[in-house]
Amino acid sequence: MISVVFSRWVRGAVRCRAVVVLAMSTGVFTGCMVPPANDAARTGPFYKPSNFTGDAQLPANVRRVVLLPIAGGAVATSESVTALDAVFTTALQKQNRFEIVPLSRTDCLLRFQAEEFPSVGVLPANFISRLKREYAADAVMFVDLTVYKPYRPLVLGVRAKLATLEDNVRLIWTFDNVYSASDAAVANSARAHFIDSDRGGIPADLTPAVLQSPGQFAAYVASDMFSTLPAVYAPAAPVKAKQAAEVAPVR
Repeated sequence: MISVVFSRWVRGAVRCRAVVVLAMSTGVFTGCMVPPANDAARTGPFYKPSNFTGDAQLPANVRRVVLLPIAGGAVATSESVTALDAVFTTALQKQNRFEIVPLSRTDCLLRFQAEEFPSVGVLPANFISRLKREYAADAVMFVDLTVYKPYRPLVLGVRAKLATLEDNVRLIWTFDNVYSASDAAVANSARAHFIDSDRGGIPADLTPAVLQSPGQFAAYVASDMFSTLPAVYAPAAPVKAKQAAEVAPVR
């Protein structure tokens, strides 16, 4: 009788241990996704900028673009816009649309007697011709800050224009939107932008930090803005000889 009771106890203990192990393993595996699958940073809703326009494709001759220093005007301090220059340069380079030539504030001051030029301001008489000649550039990118609030909730307004450096200057793309971390869709998109960033092996959700860091928030904004640039020009594929023969008239 004792042996039977002991045997049942052992079997029950084994089943109980198996359930505990299964529960622990399930918890471990579900905990590996940070943030979890049902987090708003993965499910949305996400922000979609709407106030932009441009060509369907980049002109084939736009291969090299001068990126001007960020124009902060009275919206942001010189220290703030200087720190953002590198953020926007990196974001534009990641788009791989064309070769980027960042114009430093020092060079801009030496050449044109000003550290920055907004897209809505008056340009020096020789501005376009000098950029084209001295940098062998095809176009110029302006980026202005229209709103800058570097404390919670973060707000960043950006206006940008891509213009040709031809004799008859033409706008290829324009953008003007305001991003506020108080908007749930913006907050979700900002966090989603950094989900795959390196967390250094820390099993914790660090994406909310983007809503507290002006630099990280600006990196999201810059990436989102430049993602709306026209697609890279793709020349039509040549007709293959076999296809040409098939469509050739019979004589």
